[in-house]
Amino acid sequence: MAEAVLDTADIKRRMDGALKALAAEFAGLRTGRASAGLLEPITVDAYGASMPITQVGNIGVPEARMLTVQVWDASLVKAVEKAIRDSDLGLNPQTEGQTIRVPLPELNQERRAELSKVAGKYAEQARIAVRNVRRDGMETLKRMEKDGEISEDEHRSMSQVLQKLTDDHVKQIDDAFHTKEQEIMQV
Repeated sequence: MAEAVLDTADIKRRMDGALKALAAEFAGLRTGRASAGLLEPITVDAYGASMPITQVGNIGVPEARMLTVQVWDASLVKAVEKAIRDSDLGLNPQTEGQTIRVPLPELNQERRAELSKVAGKYAEQARIAVRNVRRDGMETLKRMEKDGEISEDEHRSMSQVLQKLTDDHVKQIDDAFHTKEQEIMQV
């Protein structure tokens, strides 16, 4: 009965969404060559709002160690440059008109450690997203028990199902992080 009341498929879908977002962020953390995905998580303060960098310009990869951002609006060039510089990616953009060149530094051990920290931050954001989904589910269960829609036993059993889903997703996030960390630290 409680399975039908609490939509576990929706909860699983939302937790899977956190995993997909993490995979997309990890895809941008390349160690061998430049990837446009590296800049995609960056947001730019433009037109009074915070916008993804992909909505203010085109990201290109002209060389193995170079990214370019062709900014569409000349008034946003400084904001895009500042957003790239302020990101925790350790990049130093150079402006040429409406094009911003972003040379990627050679990967020494220090740079690898920085990338590993960024990957850790992405993983923690995904864990937090999964825990927030769990919290929403738990609040729904508490409300339903208080309203008399489910019994205390049903609440307890659904809580256990919810906790198992959370634990499984957090383990998948941890596994993905450790794999990415090994890939980054590999010389």
